Amino acid sequence: MVHLPPLISDLGLILGAAGLITLIFKRIKQPLVLGYIIAGLLVGQHISIFPSITDQENIEIWAEIGVIFLLFTLGLEFSFKKLAKVGGASSITAAMEVIVMLALGYGTGKLLGWSSMDSIFLGGILSVSSTTIIIRAFEELDVKTQQFAVLVFGVLIVEDLVAILLLVLLSTLALSQNFSGTEMLISVLKLAFFLILWFIGGIFLIPTFLKKTRKLMNDETLLIVSIALCLIMVMLATKVGFSPALGAFIMGSILAETVQGEKIEHLVKSVKDLFGAIFFVSVGMLIDPDMLIENIGPVLLITFITVAGKLFSTSTGALISGQSLKASVQTGMSLSQIGEFSFIIATLGVTLKVTSDFLYPIAVAVSAITTFTTPYLIRYSAGLYDIIEEKLPAGWIKKLNKYSSTAQVITTTSDWKIYLHSYIYNIVIQSVCIISIFFVTARYISPFVRNHVSNAIIVDFMTAGFGLLLAAPFLWALVGRRIQENAYSNLWHNENVSRGPLIALNLFRIVLGLFFTVLLVIQFISDPYILILVIVIIAVLNSLFTKRIQKMYNRIERRFLTNLNEKEEQALHKDKIRPDIVPWDAHLVELKVSPESPFVGQNLFDLGIREKFGVNIAMIERGRNTIANPGRDEKLYPGDEVMVIGTDDQLAKLKPFIELSEENRPLVQRETMTLQKVTINSNSPLKGITIRSSGMREKAKALVVGIERDGERILNPDSSMQFMEEDIVWIVCNQKRLQEFIMQLQ
Repeated sequence: MVHLPPLISDLGLILGAAGLITLIFKRIKQPLVLGYIIAGLLVGQHISIFPSITDQENIEIWAEIGVIFLLFTLGLEFSFKKLAKVGGASSITAAMEVIVMLALGYGTGKLLGWSSMDSIFLGGILSVSSTTIIIRAFEELDVKTQQFAVLVFGVLIVEDLVAILLLVLLSTLALSQNFSGTEMLISVLKLAFFLILWFIGGIFLIPTFLKKTRKLMNDETLLIVSIALCLIMVMLATKVGFSPALGAFIMGSILAETVQGEKIEHLVKSVKDLFGAIFFVSVGMLIDPDMLIENIGPVLLITFITVAGKLFSTSTGALISGQSLKASVQTGMSLSQIGEFSFIIATLGVTLKVTSDFLYPIAVAVSAITTFTTPYLIRYSAGLYDIIEEKLPAGWIKKLNKYSSTAQVITTTSDWKIYLHSYIYNIVIQSVCIISIFFVTARYISPFVRNHVSNAIIVDFMTAGFGLLLAAPFLWALVGRRIQENAYSNLWHNENVSRGPLIALNLFRIVLGLFFTVLLVIQFISDPYILILVIVIIAVLNSLFTKRIQKMYNRIERRFLTNLNEKEEQALHKDKIRPDIVPWDAHLVELKVSPESPFVGQNLFDLGIREKFGVNIAMIERGRNTIANPGRDEKLYPGDEVMVIGTDDQLAKLKPFIELSEENRPLVQRETMTLQKVTINSNSPLKGITIRSSGMREKAKALVVGIERDGERILNPDSSMQFMEEDIVWIVCNQKRLQEFIMQLQ
């Protein structure tokens, strides 16, 4: 009789149960993640009605692979450049949510009489929302094109990085059982060091490798290579003491910056779905129904804390960041759940055996309940805002609107800010590269040379020399590279600015470079006389080969920047940034003119779009041509991408006339267009004149889209309206033209 390994029969049982349950969940329009968990509960060892798995250890290995691929695909969707672009509003909102939920989770655990470790892990579980559940709910409710959705997506991007940081900190805390702030700080610095190192090395090497081998790769080969790179980074992360999930996430974020990033994400999706299903089924297997019933009180309490705490913290963070009250409430309602990262954090506690048995099923139960409630919370968020607006005093509403308006201002970047930003960036990047070279030299190169050369002095000279040769371009960049020459020159020649800080900053670079050089040499050469001789030789060689070292660094930097920006450069005409007009619900959205649209062939004057729908057309993109602030005689043609500004209701009425059969396009804006505000003061030349006579359209190609006057908001004002003192005027314009126009006004 043929023997069937338990792994195969267990895998068949898992996938069979998952497939059957998810078909039911698709039918009743519920998240598949929840279906997987219920399938795991049914085939687990705690319920005997159905066949159960027989080899738990193998399933745990499959589940760990599932976590790796889940984090890998999250990294592909993440991208560090996306994190840099989410802006202050998303960062402030996410920070407020995470801090408040960490505190609430810890406090709730202590209130229930739990241990400190259980309480800390509960805080981590509650602090991160579910990207999968939110995106699914947005798609089902068709709200992805609404204003608040962009803020939600930005918060989720920041939360992804926070979740990775939490995994590292909780792992450190669990293994050391020590609450020492120093150890936590070291863990954070270690994480930051390796994140920077892996990102720099990955961007320098991987896009170049993929570019060189592009002609040799079909879809199958690209999939295999991508998974191989993922697993290599998993091994590296494990080697330096981090979790495999972190390595998978980092490699995903590196590949996300490549030209093939979207294709890799598409290819890996099926693999992720398979192993992700196994992971979520294994989550369900660990649920003990008896323990869940026993802890039903804590489940309901923590569910309430999750929904109420996230609603409060997220809404408050959004308000502080300058968002409107409506957008803040909608954002808070959207993020009131926990999901896949919470499972991973809970699994970490179980794996490390530092949390109690009841915490895991409680976390899963809370996630299940909040998963069900999320679509309803999003659907009724606008209604909750209406109730809040009705109950709050009118004075409070006015103050909130004024705060939201003043939070969005035109800021000028000083020369000091520009120079210091680049200075710190240069110090950090070069230091990370130099330290990593020193580590590789001492750990790998030195033992290799010692095994092949018997003379100890020659070994020391060779090792130190090779290390300095590798580090030379980065040492030069640290000490002698010119940083922001224009800003530095302006500061140096500015009579009102002291040159002392500039001199001190330059001296610090030199001292730091000497410190690193001496640090490398003394690792291998202890004799003080030989050490002095070596430093003199280094100084002489540096003066002779400075230009070559500089050229070498420039080539390294050029390749890195080319790899980093290649994806954006190829999609430059599609790269858009969406702004918000605060505190209004108005925003920019792009619509594509369908061939069947009744607007095709008609000019804007005859269409009367502003009069009929209350919206403004800010831009038309036709092929490679961009028409900013189109005139009244401009016509619409099939395939035109029209950027319009209005409220959600106004845009919803307009959309059926422009896009008849195509799906909604994302909320985005051309990089060349921006929304800014101008405050009319007593000395402004605009005071007392009309929009038409101001010459904004002719001089700055600017379009006035809103005026706030005495607490009243006037969206898309008539061109005959006069500007009055203390008016807040919102305009759409190219950023450079806008700044020049403001300078002329002043």
